[in-house]
Amino acid sequence: MMNLPSSITLCEVGLRDGLQNEKTLLSTDDKLELLRGFIDAGFTVIELGSFMHPKAMPQMADTDELYRKIGDVPGVELRALIPNLRGVQRAAACGCKKVKLNVSASRQHNLKNLNMLPEESVAGFSSCVEAARENGIAISGSVSMPFASPWEGRIPLSDVDAIIKAYLAVGITEISLSDASGMAIPNQVYDMCAHVRETYPQVSWWLHFHNTRGLAMDNILASMEAGMTRFDSSFGGLGGCPFVPGAAGNISTEDVIHMCDESGIATGIDLVKVMSLSRRLQQLLGHDTDSYVLRAGRSRDLIQSQSD
Repeated sequence: MMNLPSSITLCEVGLRDGLQNEKTLLSTDDKLELLRGFIDAGFTVIELGSFMHPKAMPQMADTDELYRKIGDVPGVELRALIPNLRGVQRAAACGCKKVKLNVSASRQHNLKNLNMLPEESVAGFSSCVEAARENGIAISGSVSMPFASPWEGRIPLSDVDAIIKAYLAVGITEISLSDASGMAIPNQVYDMCAHVRETYPQVSWWLHFHNTRGLAMDNILASMEAGMTRFDSSFGGLGGCPFVPGAAGNISTEDVIHMCDESGIATGIDLVKVMSLSRRLQQLLGHDTDSYVLRAGRSRDLIQSQSD
């Protein structure tokens, strides 16, 4: 039998990782409508936006305003991506209580963009961690492309270990492994997840898979087999990665929930409500998104219609 968990936690990342790749800029009120819909559907973790420079990422320019409008939501973690210390300062000013840093496990990618090795980038995050703590803001870290990159191919496990140790050295104990390149495969995912869980038991792990080659669901199942229970997903399968050739979006939230519902894995999230939000998203963006369940419907609905 497969070693699947009885329940998992999903973080909806569509408002950040999904919308940041869209040419159509949604209004703050439209984002607020979707955000309230996620909360109503049962999400307890939502990635609301990012504090990147507005000129560099205009899709996220209203993240501060969105935090001010939604306010505190008891029982719901509203997190945002930050690039640097300025991001922590913006988070504190608008009431954000959880931020996430990111570094690439691709040494070539990190060197080209920042002229630093990944672990050197993480070491530089110490000021962000200190500022976050001073302002009562929780902070986590992400390792982008820990499985493989378009430049090096497979990433050595020793390189991933070096980044994890660097995060631990600055006091970050919640870490996401993010397959932004969409190059991960299930046996590799299982091996890495089993390794990091055993080697770093003090860390709370998140997994983030892009469906570039149709393996995201397989990789989630491989992660579950290795004991992982926290995953990112994006409604409608929205998203992508601007620096990866042929990149597709994140794994569709409704596809993950549907798989869990059919497998007896509790998510605490209402699939019908999420499907409605994804259809609303398609209306707002003016194009289809990549979601199997939106196209085919729930399995149980098909069975019921055939029996009528």
